[in-house]
Amino acid sequence: MAGLRSDTPTCESLTLHGQSRVLEVGFAGGARFRLPFELMRIYSPSAEVQGHGPGQEVLQTGKREVGIVEMEPVGNYGVKPVFSDGHDSGIFSWDYLYFLGSQQEQLWADYDKRLAEAGVGRDAPMAGKGGHACGH
Repeated sequence: MAGLRSDTPTCESLTLHGQSRVLEVGFAGGARFRLPFELMRIYSPSAEVQGHGPGQEVLQTGKREVGIVEMEPVGNYGVKPVFSDGHDSGIFSWDYLYFLGSQQEQLWADYDKRLAEAGVGRDAPMAGKGGHACGH
């Protein structure tokens, strides 16, 4: 499956592991990553999570037990998971899945730092629904 650019990693395999809540992704060249659903959910590329620019990110909490109930292919460049908490607006390109896998350790550290700065725990319920500028 090709990506958007010639240097986009080529995804060769995707395996959902529902019980362990992990997406296993294999790329051409041998790179393989096990992405926890929680990591995917808290770093969803959707505007609902990322906002519309730097500094507008919405800190996601209470996602440790989130599952993926469905995953749809998006063209030849990615997938769109439907999470068990209803979130379904993030399109995960092969590039983005590779980024999540290759930077997983740093992303978890950044998440822990953001939680500490906000004074909330990883399992705290989300502060509230709505409030997103574009209505999603």
